[in-house]
Amino acid sequence: MAPAKKLKRGSFVRVIREKLLNSVEATASDSRFPAYIFETRGEILDTEGDYALIKFGVVPTPNVWLPLEQLEAFD
Repeated sequence: MAPAKKLKRGSFVRVIREKLLNSVEATASDSRFPAYIFETRGEILDTEGDYALIKFGVVPTPNVWLPLEQLEAFD
């Protein structure tokens, strides 16, 4: 198995559904997450510690901060 890609600014990612649904972030907000965060490509705009600021899609959607451990590279 190939090693996981290091996620950094400019990386394309998607959210790992299982990790988000069982997280502190899920209990702190509306649990009805939009499908696009799991299915479409997001781009990391910035990182701070263990978190990444992600922009999804070409339509206007809010950027979101999520832990890097809840993201995977979008190939």
